[in-house]
Amino acid sequence: MVVDMGIQVTLVYSPKPREVREITLTLKVGATVQQALEVSGLEALVPPLDLKTSSIGVWGGKVGFDHVLEDHDRVEVYRPLRVNPKTARRERFAQQGSRGAGLFATKRSGAKAGY
Repeated sequence: MVVDMGIQVTLVYSPKPREVREITLTLKVGATVQQALEVSGLEALVPPLDLKTSSIGVWGGKVGFDHVLEDHDRVEVYRPLRVNPKTARRERFAQQGSRGAGLFATKRSGAKAGY
């Protein structure tokens, strides 16, 4: 006789850089992302977090709240970007200039141009 104990799921959220909250859950087979979020109590642990507007992913791929989870899935709650990455890159390039960026930004002393 085989008894089904459910599935193990890890829920991960990073409220700020270099800080990660990881919660391991045991859910019924066929559980969805929405059910995992409700069981985790993550909104109570991180009060400013609004799960209804957050982006959710499983192993780095964006999914909806109705996505059915499998055993050992990693559910990731993404925080919103504060700056558009393209804009940030343009600003860094404007500050550094073309000589301070790219593959040949650091040169050896006495090296030829382009090396």
